Amino acid sequence: MKSILSTKKFTLAQKELLLNSGLTFVEYNAISIEFVPFNAPKQIENAIFTSKNAVKAVFSNKNIIPEIKNCFCVGEKTKALLEEYGQKVVKTTQYGSELADCLIKNHKNDTFYFFCGNKRLDIIPKALKEENIMFSEIETYETVLNSKHFQRQFDGVLFFSPSAVQSFVSENKLKNSTAFCIGTTTAAEAKKYTENVVISNSTSVESVIAKTVKTLKNYD
Repeated sequence: MKSILSTKKFTLAQKELLLNSGLTFVEYNAISIEFVPFNAPKQIENAIFTSKNAVKAVFSNKNIIPEIKNCFCVGEKTKALLEEYGQKVVKTTQYGSELADCLIKNHKNDTFYFFCGNKRLDIIPKALKEENIMFSEIETYETVLNSKHFQRQFDGVLFFSPSAVQSFVSENKLKNSTAFCIGTTTAAEAKKYTENVVISNSTSVESVIAKTVKTLKNYD
C-alpha cells in the first residue's frame, strides 16, 4: 500500500477525500504561524493579502482593525475569508505574479498596504517597485519552522508552501518520494531537492490531495 506524508494537518473533510483512495497517510504541521504586533492606519484605500494568515492576523486583532475600502488578494480561500469579515474584494488571482500584473495594468496611480508575513515572497513588492507604484508593507505574522525527522520513506510528500519544504528537508531527504506541491512557487522550492515534483491543478489543499491520489494510483 502506498503511503504519503502531509506537511499540513487535514480537516475532517479533507481526510475523507483520502479514505477510499487506498493510500495510508501521516500528517503533521511543518510550520506554525505566530501573529506579531503591528501598526496600521485606521483608514486604508487599498490593501493586498496573499494568505489567509495575514487576513486572520489583521481582523482577529479587535483593537486596531482598519477600515479597508478595497481588497486585492491571492487565492479563493483568502477571498472567502476576507468576505467572511465583511470586506470588499476587488480582484482575486491564483498567483502573486498575476495580481502584480493586474495592479500594474489597472492601478498604477493607486497606493497600497501589503499585509504579509516575515517569509513573504518578493514577487509583488519587486513588481510594484519597478513600476514606481506606492505601497507600504505591514508584517502581521511570523512563519516558524517545526522541523521533524521521519525514520521511514514515503511514496509522496505533500507541500503547501515553500517554508514547509524548507522545514521538511532540514531533517529529511526526499530521495525517491514524489513531492506534491500546491503551486509553482512551492514547486520551485521542492525542485531544489528532487526532480520528482507534481503540481496540483489549482491552489487548494483539496486539489493537492486529488492530484496525489490520481498520480499514485497510476503508479500501481
